[in-house]
Amino acid sequence: MSFLDHLEELRWRLVRSAIVIVIAAVVIWIFQEWILNNLFFSMKEPGFFTFRILCQLLGVCVEEIPINFQSTTVTGQFSYAIMMSILGGIVISFPYLFYQIWSFIKPGLRQNERGIAKGIVFYVSMLFFLGIGFGYFVVAPLCVQFFGNYKMSENIENIFTIGSYMSLVLSTIFYSGLLFLLPVITYLFTKLGIITPEFLKKYRKHAIVGILILSAFITPPDLISQVIVGVPILILYEVGIMISKRVVRKRKKEEESLP
Repeated sequence: MSFLDHLEELRWRLVRSAIVIVIAAVVIWIFQEWILNNLFFSMKEPGFFTFRILCQLLGVCVEEIPINFQSTTVTGQFSYAIMMSILGGIVISFPYLFYQIWSFIKPGLRQNERGIAKGIVFYVSMLFFLGIGFGYFVVAPLCVQFFGNYKMSENIENIFTIGSYMSLVLSTIFYSGLLFLLPVITYLFTKLGIITPEFLKKYRKHAIVGILILSAFITPPDLISQVIVGVPILILYEVGIMISKRVVRKRKKEEESLP
């Protein structure tokens, strides 16, 4: 294909991706009030799924956060309704979007490189949605509970803008989805020879420090929240080491079987 043909193909893939995002965003827009009240504002209530489980299993119960929401700009509510719809559309249509990106890149790869990424659309999508679920049920509620209950003084009332609240919730959920792609990245980099299991083991201590810093960045500044978020990420790192070992072991067997 010529350069212009590649551009034409890219254009149509972007157009199809945009159409899917818009359709999903329109659906979210139609049900925005229900989504806002039942999926996002519910994080400040003790009846939220995560808090019910913690209360029943561990005896750690929370109370409803006494906060009010307000919009301080003329276009505030409309702007964040648009942002919620578009970001939600991207999350919902992520498998299709990644498929379009992969379908554009795949023809330019060598045969062995295509084999490296076999099933990548499924695994990337699965891990992304696992991360989204972890962010929604664990990270975001912890953030809401901590910052909603924190007060420098009883004379200060928490009245959050809808913008700050939605930015906190949506960003923590989306970042969690991206973090869960770590095993796939490890697999691809090992296949390409960029990293090895020995490299990952050697810098495990550095990774732990980095994970704790990252956990502190996306969670409230308390130890329990950082541990709750940091442990799954650390597990993903260890899973990445096991995947890397398996890739190297399989590569050695293939090399030994060659005449």
